[in-house]
Amino acid sequence: MTIADMVRILHAKILCGEDRLDTKVHTSCCSDLMSDVLAFVNEKTVLITGLTNAHVLRTADMLDLKCLVFARGKIPSEDLVEQADEQGLVVITTPETAFTTCGLLYEAGLRGVPIEWPESEARL
Repeated sequence: MTIADMVRILHAKILCGEDRLDTKVHTSCCSDLMSDVLAFVNEKTVLITGLTNAHVLRTADMLDLKCLVFARGKIPSEDLVEQADEQGLVVITTPETAFTTCGLLYEAGLRGVPIEWPESEARL
């Protein structure tokens, strides 16, 4: 899937990175807790969130993420969008809730970031 596909699926508005819409993405994660993103994301991916603060941008930079999707129609400040563009991120906003955003993308073939569970915390 490309980011352009995501924009179409989510009826999203592009805030920056129009020149990078052909970037392919294979996984996504959704969280408002950047500590969880840092703990579980280990590959270049898409972050779906409702947070519009600088922590999101720092997390994206640390993990070399490709795209930020702001759910619920959230729009970050112009400064954050400018910094994201300088980092090479595509930033989009969708009117959909985070849950619906994830569902629509999953239905279209985008999968979650695989998590390796320790033996002591194996999934039931």
